[in-house]
Amino acid sequence: MTTFVDRVELHAAAGNGGHGCASVHREKFKPLGGPDGGNGGRGGDVILVVDQDVTTLLDYHHSPHRKATNGQPGAGDNRSGKDGQDLVLPVPDGTVVLDKEGNVLADLVGQGTTFVAGQGGRGGLGNAALASARRKAPGFALLGVPGEERDVVLELKTVADVALVGYPSAGKSSLISVLSAAKPKIADYPFTTLVPNLGVVTAGSTVYTVADVPGLIPGASQGRGLGLEFLRHVERCSVLVHVLDTATLESDRDPVSDLDVIEAELREYGAGLEKRPRIVVLNKIDVPDGQDLADLVRPDLEERGYRVFEVSAVAHKGLKELSFALAELVGTARAAKPKEEATRIVIRPKAVDDSGFTVTREDDGVFRVRGEKPERWIRQTDFNNDEAVGYLADRLNRLGVEDELMKAGARSGDGVAIGPEENAVVFDWEPTMMAGAEMLGRRGEDHRLEAPRPAAQRRRDREAERDESQKAYDDFEPF
Repeated sequence: MTTFVDRVELHAAAGNGGHGCASVHREKFKPLGGPDGGNGGRGGDVILVVDQDVTTLLDYHHSPHRKATNGQPGAGDNRSGKDGQDLVLPVPDGTVVLDKEGNVLADLVGQGTTFVAGQGGRGGLGNAALASARRKAPGFALLGVPGEERDVVLELKTVADVALVGYPSAGKSSLISVLSAAKPKIADYPFTTLVPNLGVVTAGSTVYTVADVPGLIPGASQGRGLGLEFLRHVERCSVLVHVLDTATLESDRDPVSDLDVIEAELREYGAGLEKRPRIVVLNKIDVPDGQDLADLVRPDLEERGYRVFEVSAVAHKGLKELSFALAELVGTARAAKPKEEATRIVIRPKAVDDSGFTVTREDDGVFRVRGEKPERWIRQTDFNNDEAVGYLADRLNRLGVEDELMKAGARSGDGVAIGPEENAVVFDWEPTMMAGAEMLGRRGEDHRLEAPRPAAQRRRDREAERDESQKAYDDFEPF
């Protein structure tokens, strides 16, 4: 059964915002209590957080679909809906977040580093929040905005100071098992190591981590064998250790040719691996003829500028010298890194002349309006409510959408689409009227006001009777 996964596709769905409530306060002897509809709650976010206790993406391999909770709708008596709960997903240190096209969205390194994979939807305003001096008793509320849905790829790149590189069965797993307390799988056949193994090494006052990753073969930079799976986990390491087998049973291999093949693959892969400091380890010198081969190739390797160490993981020979040499290189690499500064919050306000939307004319003659505010307002509007549609028209007009349509050459009856092509609201535009999916009423009209009110009608009748009586008295002429 698979226990280590370093690349998964995650389907993150944030929570939807709750709908606002349209309500009127009702109380005995207070027939006109005013609007008291509460706001909807915010939808929960989907948040990725680095957790040092997590070492694999296995959970998301088995359950790739994750969804945060929705916000609750508002209620009467000015009761706002409950916000949705954020969904926090722990990921290993060194996780890279990419979109479906391979673009890097975030590089999560360091305990507690976060990334919002899905933004929760806004809650809709209730009619109490929409009341104004001009609209004292709104008969509508705004709908909640759907939460963001996004497919992302999570890719784990091991965070370690030292990477052991070499052919399969070169003895990398044996070496890390004696340098540290790691217990990797060790066997006498190629590709025993299928997943990265991490070990912590203490050399004097320096503590560093060593990664043993799957073996490398020719063509690994193009994905042959476990190539790309291997090389991804080497990118973050500061020091590379070439583990060369001095007791190989293959007649066409020797330590020098193995080194040349590995170096060629590192240069082909790129990512700055060719610039990392290197150490060469001639392993298995305890095997017959192993020491002789090591003595034979060592001068050639040193002539190339490599520091060479002869070790035996089985006999525990040369390990102390190797561990202190690695500690020295790790310390140098750490000192060369720029000091981390506190993250500065940079505020980039929009330009004062930025309208926040665009109007373009498409080939079929339809005028398309794109922008965060218009598209959000469309999603918040209940098109079954004429007053809500009139409110939307007022907002779009104040934003300047109608003026831009006129500048773009739109005429009465032209088609206007607001939103992306796959999810747009299309209507026939009238400069002085508001249309949603269809013509729903004049801007700002409230058809509820057309209904007769008995008390007001009786007052008008009494006023009319008094006016007639006064007129009759004024017109009376005595004999």
